[in-house]
Amino acid sequence: MNNKDNKVSVLFMLFSILFCVCLIAANVLETKQIAFGSISLTGGLIVFPVSYIINDCVCEVWGYKKTRMLIWTGFAMNFFFVMLGAICDMIPGAPYWTNDEGFHAVFGLAPRIAFASFLAFICGSFVNAYVMSKMKLSSGGKNFSLRAVVSTIFGESVDSIIFFPLALWGVVPTEELPWLMLWQVFLKTAYEVVVLPLTIRIVRYVKRHEQVDTYDNDVNYSIWRVFSI
Repeated sequence: MNNKDNKVSVLFMLFSILFCVCLIAANVLETKQIAFGSISLTGGLIVFPVSYIINDCVCEVWGYKKTRMLIWTGFAMNFFFVMLGAICDMIPGAPYWTNDEGFHAVFGLAPRIAFASFLAFICGSFVNAYVMSKMKLSSGGKNFSLRAVVSTIFGESVDSIIFFPLALWGVVPTEELPWLMLWQVFLKTAYEVVVLPLTIRIVRYVKRHEQVDTYDNDVNYSIWRVFSI
């Protein structure tokens, strides 16, 4: 079945809300450094991969055009949140306020890191959706598990290749950057593999509920056609 309906369903709306929440939460959680043994990571690893799983689900069920709208919506909401945090961070605190340093550590995102984060998100998300869409067409809708993992590898690789050099060049030792990028891609992809059984069940349920299984025949893959759904 091909979905020609320009409307969005309640389930799509719920996916979109969760997608935006994950992106905003990732921004806050990224401010904490965590470690698994000798591997140093950021707290955003807990939630950010969920956005790629949602990306896969939406692209599989509703197709690239609605995924494109989802990505730009997530970008806009994330940008809005970051700007509000930055404005509040710049406003002087009350005389009795004693937590300026802690607030700044969470919401005082450096322009360099903010730019790197937004650019990496846009590029990585669209690469993920493009690979997912093209692989679905070439496979005739088969091998969802393979498509989900491969699209995540491509998307997360692009995200890491853009973010880490732009955000951390000169901050983190140069020889550590490739390892940081590799670990991020590996662990985020492993995250997707672990939850893949749940993802498959969700996709099957949504397809049955929505009576939709979109194939992106003759779709314009331009990222700028935001309202073409």
